[in-house]
Amino acid sequence: MSGVSIGKRAAVEQDRVVEDISRLERVRRKHVGRYLSALAVVALVTWLVMAFVHGQIDWPVVRRYLTVRTIILGLGNTVLMAFLAMLLGILIGVAVAIMRLSDNPLVKWAAASYVWFFRGTPLLLQLLLWFNLALVFPKLGIPGLFELRTVDVMTPFIAALLGLGINQGAYTSEVVRAGLLSVDQGQYEAASAIGMPRLQALRRIILPQAMRVIVPPIGNELIGMVKLTSLASVIQFSEIVHNAENIYYVNNYVIELLIVAAFWYLIVVTVLTFLQMRLERHYARGARNTKPR
Repeated sequence: MSGVSIGKRAAVEQDRVVEDISRLERVRRKHVGRYLSALAVVALVTWLVMAFVHGQIDWPVVRRYLTVRTIILGLGNTVLMAFLAMLLGILIGVAVAIMRLSDNPLVKWAAASYVWFFRGTPLLLQLLLWFNLALVFPKLGIPGLFELRTVDVMTPFIAALLGLGINQGAYTSEVVRAGLLSVDQGQYEAASAIGMPRLQALRRIILPQAMRVIVPPIGNELIGMVKLTSLASVIQFSEIVHNAENIYYVNNYVIELLIVAAFWYLIVVTVLTFLQMRLERHYARGARNTKPR
């Protein structure tokens, strides 16, 4: 009987506690820090907008130079150089990544040395070296058959393409290598078990699976390449920043022309970001996590 009474007393106490909790008033938590931080961000953005709107910026000049032929040509050269340099970097990067995974120690050492050198020296320095290659090799070609003056071959376009593309290949090789290493070792063993050659296995089995890991950083590298082309202005390549500089050297509308260049950079990066998201979604279809119903 005592056990039953104790059980009844515990049930009564539990009901009383539940009844007491139900009478409590629910008070929403006040996120004071959240409101203060949001207010600070809004105040900062408002201050920046007002500074640009009411500053010493001639906005009609900005609108007028947005579609000037020189700016549009510079924009086209920027996009063209970014895609060509990125294509060269991807081709070199894939080859070097495969070399890094080779069993041949000499091949592996050569690939590692390439990555070490071009990641260890500044891109601006490499552009200047390519542009001034004639100081080391006055002529290019095969002696006795054909020779060309290096000054005639190494134009600003070629120097920028080699400098940007070869430098990018060092970074891309590490991205591709990480993607190849992310594929399960069983895939390599399965391809070897059915007698598939190593290169064919890489092309048909390993690389398609590694694309899910490779595509996001490569997309970021392409967006970065669009902005890195501005460094080619030091070797007189006619990209958008170089052309904007040539204009404001004449009319002194410095900030206006820089805003024009920034506007077109943002447009190109926005389009590439959208394409990158679509490409990532395409290669992530098989690995996408599905939510339970």
